[in-house]
Amino acid sequence: MSKVTVVGAGNVGATCANVLAYNEVADEVVMLDVKEGVSEGKAIDMMQTAQLLGFDTVVTGCTNDYAKTAGSDVVVITSGVPRKPGMSREELVGVNAGIVKGVAENILKYSPNAVLVVIANPMDTMTYLSVKALGIPRNRIIGMGGLLDSSRFKYYLSQALGCNANEVEGIVIGGHGDTTMIPLARLATYKGQPVSTLLSEEQLDKVVADTMVGGATLTKMLGTSAWYAPGAAGAFVAEAILHNQQKMIPCSVYLEGEYGVSDICIGVPVILGKNGIEKIVDIKLNADEQAKFKASAEAVRNTNDALKQVGAL
Repeated sequence: MSKVTVVGAGNVGATCANVLAYNEVADEVVMLDVKEGVSEGKAIDMMQTAQLLGFDTVVTGCTNDYAKTAGSDVVVITSGVPRKPGMSREELVGVNAGIVKGVAENILKYSPNAVLVVIANPMDTMTYLSVKALGIPRNRIIGMGGLLDSSRFKYYLSQALGCNANEVEGIVIGGHGDTTMIPLARLATYKGQPVSTLLSEEQLDKVVADTMVGGATLTKMLGTSAWYAPGAAGAFVAEAILHNQQKMIPCSVYLEGEYGVSDICIGVPVILGKNGIEKIVDIKLNADEQAKFKASAEAVRNTNDALKQVGAL
């Protein structure tokens, strides 16, 4: 029996659980939330679609009862305060650090071998906090952001090309922030053709710029953080782990010298499988990309420093 727990039954968490159930990623999905009745109600609502959509996954909800999460193979942590318009992900450090740390510690009491997937913002810093505070191997703590950013990159590329987004390949590395992510336009392709040969430099620059503020754009429109794509991305990562898919996915992971940096969680491509991070993939960056990656790492470090200021580390 396979089991995934989603902590936080808000927009992102509920979407993640719904995608997991609909795609029958696991035999059981548990949603846990601090608000009485929210996860239970959403779980019942989802289960009432089972006969309509034809899935057999069992979805349950609970309020702060970590015992019901016992034996989880993968735990997706979405809990925390979402962004509001004009708010940076970094401003959430003080509020969300305590939430994420407490959640992770409680999860591991009942699922000591679980792989943790962190979505809570600021995602790179929350992933770093989890690595430092929990003392479990780095391969079992994964930040989701790079996959979401890459999905947005491919969306904007497909819009510029006027093509099907499923036929576009593109990857985003670096920090999961409006100024720190690095869409690798040089490596983007459409059906094997370099996108740089199909779009003008001006068009490609706009795609990159739109990608970098993709989350902020939606936050401004919606009045809160986006949830469909982040929730689906969390489910995608969970599925790659649970089903040992060996897929190459950009994620925020703890680096120990890879890409020339150490003691930091930041987005790079990795192979995901049953052990979590099976391998960190070394993409050969050119000089400009290397400089951007170094600058991104420094920005992420600056955010990480806030963890000490709020007493989280």
